[in-house]
Amino acid sequence: METCLKKLLAALAVALLPASALPATFADDPEVASFIAEMHERHGFDADWLQLRFARLSPNESVLRAIKPAAVPELQRSWERYRARFLTERRIAAGTRFWQQHEVTLKRASALYGVPEEIIVAIIGVETEYGQNTGRFGVMQALSTLAFRYPPRAPFFRNELEQFLLLARENQFDPLVLKGSYAGAIGIPQFMPGSQRRYAVDFDGDGRVDLTKSAADAIGSVASFLAQHGWEAGGGIAVPVRVAADPAPLLALGIKPERPLAELIAGGVEADGDPATAGALIDLVTPEKETEYWVGFQNFYVITRYNRSSFYAMAVFQLAAAIRDSRQGL
Repeated sequence: METCLKKLLAALAVALLPASALPATFADDPEVASFIAEMHERHGFDADWLQLRFARLSPNESVLRAIKPAAVPELQRSWERYRARFLTERRIAAGTRFWQQHEVTLKRASALYGVPEEIIVAIIGVETEYGQNTGRFGVMQALSTLAFRYPPRAPFFRNELEQFLLLARENQFDPLVLKGSYAGAIGIPQFMPGSQRRYAVDFDGDGRVDLTKSAADAIGSVASFLAQHGWEAGGGIAVPVRVAADPAPLLALGIKPERPLAELIAGGVEADGDPATAGALIDLVTPEKETEYWVGFQNFYVITRYNRSSFYAMAVFQLAAAIRDSRQGL
């Protein structure tokens, strides 16, 4: 705890320096020097090798603009607007084609991990439109920018930078080469480096995990991630409900399904199902429109481990259903 606090205070001190006083490259930053020393001591990295790579990087202002919340929110949070971004004819059609193209691999992943094929397809569709938009930022530069110039989450991104360098060494690629999202997410399924090291799998059997080019590895890794986070094979995901009482007490319980459906019903939720099944009340709010209410089960919660948003999980769920229906229509 004390070490983390020291790192956060040091990062904050750097962030508060005037722009003219900030090091031009990361190699001149004392925090980076400390990080390099830690990587040498903890993992045996060559300090000169790391120094040379950081010397080729400077903070990316576009990354900092992208990660920071807007000073004044331009738009209120809206489920209707969020849904419209992902439930499009183009994305549904592309998902149907992706399923057809990788039918054998998806079937194998579903059988092995217990995750429905359409859920795997939908997550990849929401994340990168089936590999079309995997990111344009240098991963090492993005993670370094957030680790050493963004104090609110510096410890998290410093750990992800550590994981990324380990990942590069394990897979024998130059860390300066790989591109990803502004937050350092990688490849077709947009895994953070730590998640790739923990949950990704070599699903095409070529002896390495490649989430940037191998659709098979991406498919298997998404299924592996969900399974290791507690996916219940054959279990429900979410059902729409009506709420006849004040929903605030049930919403305050959060999205983790820890209360039996019977308790939610007693609290005013009108729903059918096994009274013993654990669920959580979910609200999907659209300004100036009636709020949608759903009960999310364990598998809904598992999807939020991929992205901690009920909007995200519902978009995945509904896109999956639309792609499944499209495929059945063929």
